[in-house]
Amino acid sequence: MRLARLVPLLTLLVVPASVQAQELSEPPSVILGGVPFQLTVTGGTEPSAWYEVQTATGAILAGGTVLAHESATVSGLEVDSSDQLPLRILIGDSEHELSPTLIPGWFSLLPPVIAIIMALVFREVVTALFAGVWLGALFVAGFNPINATWRLVDQFIVPSLGDTDGGHTQIVVFSLLLGGMVGVIARNGGTMGIVHAVSPFASTARRGKIATWIAGLAIFFDDYANTLIVGNTMRPITDRLKISREKLAYIVDSTAAPVAALVPISTWVGYEISLIADGLRIAAEQNPAGAETLLSVSPFLIFIQTIPYLFYPLLAVTFVLMTSVMDMDFGPMAVAERRAATKGEVYRPGAILATDTSSSLMEPKDGLEERWWNAAIPVLTVIVVVLVGLYVSGSARAAPDASLMDIFGAADPFATLLWGSLAGCLVAFGVSIGQKMLSIQECIDAWLAGMKAMMIAMIILTLAWSLGSVTEAIGTAQYLSLLLSDRVALQLIPVIVFLTSAAMAFATGTSWGTMAIMLPLVIPLTIALGGAATYPGGEQMGILLGATASVLAGAIFGDHSSPISDTTVLSSTASACDHVDHVRTQLPYALLVAGIGMVVGNIGTAYGLPVWAALLLGVGLLYVFLRIRGVRVSATAE
Repeated sequence: MRLARLVPLLTLLVVPASVQAQELSEPPSVILGGVPFQLTVTGGTEPSAWYEVQTATGAILAGGTVLAHESATVSGLEVDSSDQLPLRILIGDSEHELSPTLIPGWFSLLPPVIAIIMALVFREVVTALFAGVWLGALFVAGFNPINATWRLVDQFIVPSLGDTDGGHTQIVVFSLLLGGMVGVIARNGGTMGIVHAVSPFASTARRGKIATWIAGLAIFFDDYANTLIVGNTMRPITDRLKISREKLAYIVDSTAAPVAALVPISTWVGYEISLIADGLRIAAEQNPAGAETLLSVSPFLIFIQTIPYLFYPLLAVTFVLMTSVMDMDFGPMAVAERRAATKGEVYRPGAILATDTSSSLMEPKDGLEERWWNAAIPVLTVIVVVLVGLYVSGSARAAPDASLMDIFGAADPFATLLWGSLAGCLVAFGVSIGQKMLSIQECIDAWLAGMKAMMIAMIILTLAWSLGSVTEAIGTAQYLSLLLSDRVALQLIPVIVFLTSAAMAFATGTSWGTMAIMLPLVIPLTIALGGAATYPGGEQMGILLGATASVLAGAIFGDHSSPISDTTVLSSTASACDHVDHVRTQLPYALLVAGIGMVVGNIGTAYGLPVWAALLLGVGLLYVFLRIRGVRVSATAE
């Protein structure tokens, strides 16, 4: 989940706050006991002013001088008991009182954990997410249940839905527009035309799965576009081949973020490189003797060198192909695939589908010739416009001699997704009306039906974002980051980083926020523990690369597995799958891949196993597991 894409989270802060000379600005509403937080003190009109942060008992937590109209950050503040509250902030002649809610650190884990458990146990995600958001709002509201109910709406749901900086609003509009386009091409017969055109090639379930995997690799430039385009395009084909919606959602989800994170030309890479640069800069500041070496290395080169160490994304993409080619599955996924193959039920009876495709307006109009290009042209329009838009918007921001990777990294992906989806809608209207297949009113009706089909998913997505906002407000990620200890063997850093990043992304539903917290922390920590040997070019540089890659891989794994992640929700949406069923069937696969990646990858390479050997061993272990535990599921034969 790309939460706060443009404004990264800050390490070890509960909530950033400013203290003005005359008033408090955005003070923290919740403080975790024993977890450091910070305040920003802003000076008034005097040349300089002395400030102090005092507890209710008179103990001084911090003090210093702030210049006129400038800000000073007060870091490392800790409160352990309610006796220390309220805090008094003295700035020159002014005095302010700060009375946040104090909760134990582990309380910050309760909202996401309860939401996840309720969703998995009761198989009903909307109520589960609502309960998690309300519980977090209860902490923010000082345990007042009435105020918590109001805060749930005005402080979390509405701001999450209206967040244009983080791209939430754009994602909603993009999803609705793409859903409307799907409605039009379904009504003009284009979707069924693609089914008929692909049928000679994807004639069996095995080939259908492989075709979906290839489509997921082809749309590598953005995970959101990948998910919605591949899922919506391939769903009619996989339904005809009796492939379960759970399996489709798994393939779509596993070739979205993992692929976008691996390819040097995507909307992810610029963000990742900027965080690597921050980590190197902080490490240089902490190690003056090696500053020149650390600052001279290219962050892009570091990213390229980390790609072989991205064990989870690499093995996850490989495992999708492996299960498709071998036509074997295990666990809940095997049950779902057998149900679809033997009974023709592509989703579980009683399932609550994330997308409602039952409307008659989502079916081809009677009497029309079902032509595949009526769907292919709008879909290709979306892809081409997004790619061109990424290049154009990136060129406007990047340096004149920037590489293609730099251009894509500097692009505005949210704007380009909007351009592409709108262009796809207009083209779908054009081909339908131009061939006199649908009238303008029929196009509008089908377009609105397509949007309506997305509403359940938009509710789930909004609640998932709201829960992410709650975890940010109560410091869930900051508490989890403290679990990373520097009192461990250097060789164990990559696996510990992976586990911490995975837990953080799973609990908060955000891979981007996890990266923003962990990379500036992990790179300096690894260099501090390993010294010059872990510098770029050093004999133990592999551990630095492994630790850096573990942040990216762990964040993707946690985000990939979390029911409150937006990419997980969108995968359910595009596949018209029950969201909880998608999570339940995908989780064993993700855990298997992550477990093997940690053992042979993170730990193995840290102790000297060559990277290529670790990857081959990982693939071999996945193959052996599938041969032993997997079962053949398809009803059709080659």
